[in-house]
Amino acid sequence: MRELNGRELAGYIKERQARQVRQLRAVKKFPKLVIFYDNDSPVIAKYMSLKEQYGEDIHIDVEVHRLEADTAADAVRAAAEDKSVSGIIIQLPLTQCDEAILQLIPNEKDVDGLRGERDTATAMAIHWLLTGYGIDLPSLKLAVVGRGKLVGAPLLKMWQESGYNVEMFHRGDDLKRLAEFDVIVTATGQPGLITSEMIKPGAVVVDAGTASEKGVILGDIAEEVRTERDDLTITPKIGGVGPLTVAMLFENVIRATK
Repeated sequence: MRELNGRELAGYIKERQARQVRQLRAVKKFPKLVIFYDNDSPVIAKYMSLKEQYGEDIHIDVEVHRLEADTAADAVRAAAEDKSVSGIIIQLPLTQCDEAILQLIPNEKDVDGLRGERDTATAMAIHWLLTGYGIDLPSLKLAVVGRGKLVGAPLLKMWQESGYNVEMFHRGDDLKRLAEFDVIVTATGQPGLITSEMIKPGAVVVDAGTASEKGVILGDIAEEVRTERDDLTITPKIGGVGPLTVAMLFENVIRATK
């Protein structure tokens, strides 16, 4: 089995970003990321902590604020108007607040791409991960499972605009058809959804799904896929898409600061 190690690729990017931040600070430009959230999901807490640590490592200020439904719009507007803020993230999913507040983020500060006007950080991370490991996407048959606004929908749009042979699978579709595809990217948040018989020999599999069960974060790929299928190229349980997504976020923060 070949692993798609996003952590390794992110390490190289991180070193470059740290140099860029030092150069910015030398000319009195100080990148700052503000993260908003509204619930206590363990998955959200994990991802926010990763972003805080990454920011600390490359000397980018990261502020985390909990939103309340009655003041959420004012809080996002304040960050949008604050000239010291380079980028704004609203950590999805929201459980108390209306997702309409996403539109209050100015496009130039939308480092996650959730307004729909640019590629999302996670979609970019998946693309970089695959191309970084030499996967020849234009020549392959690609499947995207799950149409969420963070991963599935923007990745499908990115690949369609590039002219790739890609198909979207929704909830309730016949997932046995996945065995026809060379590359499978799944991001549904349904643990164990993708089983071994759904994957063709020698396929490339990217698990970008996240769910929490009894405090354990799980992906969409069933456990037996990794234990029984030595023929696959696949993301590890930890360190696949996540590290590169964080790297892409901070890439956008640095770009916004410049």
